Amino acid sequence: MPFFLPILLQKLDPEIEAVMDRSRRQKQEERAAAAAPKATPAPAREDGKIPVPAKYAATFQACLDQAIESPDDGIAFAQKWRIEGGSYYARHCMGFAYARAERWTPAIVAFEQAAEEAERGGEMVEAARLWAQAGNAAMASGDLPKARGDFDAALARGLPDGMEKGEVHLDRARALVALNDPSGARDSLDIALVQAPKDPLAWLLSATLARRTGEMSLAQAHIARAVQLSPDDAAVALEEGNIAVLTDHADVARSAWDRAVKLSPDSPAGKAAADNLSRLPPPKPAP
Repeated sequence: MPFFLPILLQKLDPEIEAVMDRSRRQKQEERAAAAAPKATPAPAREDGKIPVPAKYAATFQACLDQAIESPDDGIAFAQKWRIEGGSYYARHCMGFAYARAERWTPAIVAFEQAAEEAERGGEMVEAARLWAQAGNAAMASGDLPKARGDFDAALARGLPDGMEKGEVHLDRARALVALNDPSGARDSLDIALVQAPKDPLAWLLSATLARRTGEMSLAQAHIARAVQLSPDDAAVALEEGNIAVLTDHADVARSAWDRAVKLSPDSPAGKAAADNLSRLPPPKPAP
């Protein structure tokens, strides 16, 4: 085994997890910002827009827009709307605004209160989505046990099969990895891969977990799928190289890390890949 591997493995996982954290928060914001009028609550649409009853849709969208422009103004908007009868949509927007301001503790409270209010109204799928939002806020705050509990609550409320359920399982797996529960993480990841097979982050985390637990054949198969789905992702290329070097394919590792550097030289993944390349012995000359 090459001498640089212990250092490489210490550097790699936090870089990938940082990329995943950003992607999850971005998706969370995109879902909230994509709210659209709809006469009655329904499962998430294929375009990713959150269904909102027409009674609340325009104000909800205005609240989200305000939160994007100014989180503090969004919080004030949501508080006023809640008093005026904005239902759990006002608390949802409040959580979104707090999250935009990276005020994670009140964001968690707002999302959890919105979830509970949705449940009291019999809106179990909406409640599940809000518990998942709370879980993501808890992950961002570093409160991993609360994140796990909120993700468990989301899944217990009966999300329909598909991408949305898969991503909650993926987020739950991230929390369990951080809580040093690889077996539980694997269970959720296996479900995520079935429910959200087009999400490259699911395959990336699965490959990373498989590498951590010594399942190198699984790691190779799943990172190959991540590369297929997201060939221009530096974090995917970084992990591809790590798995390759651990399976005695230094030439593949070199190529993958070089690609990561070219794709995103100033990103954490690109910088880690450059460092890894500097530790590789020079390639053997052709015979």
